[in-house]
Amino acid sequence: MILERIKNSSKSLFSFELLPPLKGSSIQEIYNTIDPLMEFKPPYINITYHREEAVYKKRSDGLLEKRIVRKRPGTVAIAAAIKNKYKDVNVVPHLICGGFSKEETENALIDLNFLGIENLLVLRGDPENGKNVFKPEENGHKNALGLVQQIMDLNKGKYLDDELQNTTATNFTIGVAGYPEKHMEAANQKMDLEILKAKVDAGAKFVVTQMFFDNNKYFDFVESCRACDIDVPIIPGLKPIATLGHLSGLPKTFNIDLPEALVKEVLKCKTNQEVRQVGVEWAIFQSKELKQQNVPAIHYYTMGKPDNVYQIAKAVF
Repeated sequence: MILERIKNSSKSLFSFELLPPLKGSSIQEIYNTIDPLMEFKPPYINITYHREEAVYKKRSDGLLEKRIVRKRPGTVAIAAAIKNKYKDVNVVPHLICGGFSKEETENALIDLNFLGIENLLVLRGDPENGKNVFKPEENGHKNALGLVQQIMDLNKGKYLDDELQNTTATNFTIGVAGYPEKHMEAANQKMDLEILKAKVDAGAKFVVTQMFFDNNKYFDFVESCRACDIDVPIIPGLKPIATLGHLSGLPKTFNIDLPEALVKEVLKCKTNQEVRQVGVEWAIFQSKELKQQNVPAIHYYTMGKPDNVYQIAKAVF
């Protein structure tokens, strides 16, 4: 269990997140990402979850027909493969609201429980591609709080169908997302913290933060959480900047600020390879400072490319 690993460790732990490969790839690509990072003994690995995507085909009558496509292998299957291969590592699959009904969510939870996977990171998920507003599926959850509540019901043996036979209580440990710079849809920081507290009060046992590039944002966030009686472990999430496009793309997509000193260094770069190295050095600086403050763990967003995270971990862990 993640909480036991954190509680029993006297130093900050190393963890990372995997992105399921595109359809047509083999599980070996996942292993190729994980294998180099096993040197740093990650107690757990996160696996992102992706909703089905829609494409529109023009019909003979000129109208558009919506077709649902699945572009990545299922997170449950990937979690099972990783759990089977890496015996000392907890897998933490993401579970999202977007694209799933409550029944589909319950079925996924039944599968995960059957596989002995007990840790989850619960998220609302992004709006459908091309849409600015999140819309839940019919009979789906509109936010992560509802999803946390459904999982906690299952932990008590309460399923969607009260007449379902052979039900057993599950034992999931739930993590949720936190936003040091505020979720882009929250009206203000205070409201964002109230939403996070509601998820913790409902049963979430740990928080993983959105990426940030200024550690003071994280330290202030933790202080604000503690002032609101949010007392669970808050794990900082880091993503090393890797391309020139990240200067505009990351702030726009994730509603975050990039420090002036980092931007100046990136603007000196002539190639993305140079940017990638700047990103590594900045993340090493961040990681060392966070580790000095004895944070529970440092969580890295790899995006399926482990080379820069390996360099960071080698310097820090």
